[in-house]
Amino acid sequence: MSTATAELGLPGAGTENSVLVRCAGVEKSFGQGETKVRVLRGTNFNARAGEMTFLVGPSGCGKTTLISIIGAILSCEGGEVEVLCQDLRAMKRKKLADFRLAHFGFIFQQFNLLPALSAAENASIPLVARGASNRSAEHAATELLHKLGLEGHAHKMPNQLSGGQQQRVAIARALVHEPDVLICDEPTASLDAASGHTVMELLRDLAVEGGRSVIVVTHDNRIFEFADRMHHMSDGVITRTESADEIEAHEGSSA
Repeated sequence: MSTATAELGLPGAGTENSVLVRCAGVEKSFGQGETKVRVLRGTNFNARAGEMTFLVGPSGCGKTTLISIIGAILSCEGGEVEVLCQDLRAMKRKKLADFRLAHFGFIFQQFNLLPALSAAENASIPLVARGASNRSAEHAATELLHKLGLEGHAHKMPNQLSGGQQQRVAIARALVHEPDVLICDEPTASLDAASGHTVMELLRDLAVEGGRSVIVVTHDNRIFEFADRMHHMSDGVITRTESADEIEAHEGSSA
């Protein structure tokens, strides 16, 4: 645990294989009247500690909506959403925001780095937002950047970094406060095959092996080998779930 994280008294990750995220019968619609569209139709979904859980399916099937609800960014209209055994639907807005900041990390296809901040400053944002001092937060961020292979790059600005390096900074920002659940929305879509493979190895080594739950939304079949469990989604519901062995067998038969 980093000094800045200990300073905040943040909890650690869950026991290996324990269910950190549980969704049951989740409903979500957008619009009203004739324009109302049901995006989630009683969706069931689980993600466990120490596992990388993939969520795949065609565009528009509800994947991003589901992870936005899991990550306490959107609210749902029906069903149950529990993270770390906490009922997200029962939380007031302020408590929900604090819970999201403490327990979630987010990685997106677009790196979303602030151009006026250095790599270390970008990566330290979650700790600073939680009340850590700038000095301790940047120290923790710099240590993590070194682990991610960016030694000597901590003080560089985003426009001085390659795409793969920027994604590593985004990973550091998502992990610096040691969240229990890491949500990744198309984390390799902007990367070449080699960089994407490296990013997934880093996520596995730094997040999954730390007992955290990593949820990955992706269309990138080049990284399917990293999934411990894969949920296939269509038209707002999970249609089937594959284990790592089933994914490997399926990929082998498709080769």
